[in-house]
Amino acid sequence: MEFGEVAALIAAIAFAMLVLILTLPILRLRHTVDAATRMINDLNDRTAPLLGDVNTTVKNVNVALEQVQTSLDGVNLQLAKVDTMTSHAQNVTANVANLATVVSAAAANPLVKVAAFGYGVRRAAASRKNAETEREVRDTIKQQRRAARRGNR
Repeated sequence: MEFGEVAALIAAIAFAMLVLILTLPILRLRHTVDAATRMINDLNDRTAPLLGDVNTTVKNVNVALEQVQTSLDGVNLQLAKVDTMTSHAQNVTANVANLATVVSAAAANPLVKVAAFGYGVRRAAASRKNAETEREVRDTIKQQRRAARRGNR
């Protein structure tokens, strides 16, 4: 045997040992891959019903949201009606306030005139009474003076 053949034989034996050594981790890796595959299949089997339940829940939530949207639309419609009624009530209140102002002005002006007339009548009556009293006093004084003049003559 020549040196090249011995070297080839040693290389072949070394390669065979390398293949044997690598076979064990590859076999173990195969078991690991099989276990991972079983776990993924098991996870798949468990996840599919969950995803179906999630899909049903999402559909139910969408239905509920549509109902809420419908309710909100109804509430907004009612609020618009209330806003209209509030606007009308505000207009009525403003009209009543204006009417009260007009009635107050219309009633107050004649009342002021009646009060002023009553005051003037009372004042005139008092002045007339005072004038009569003054006239009586003057007449009395004149008579006394006349009497005093006649008596001095």
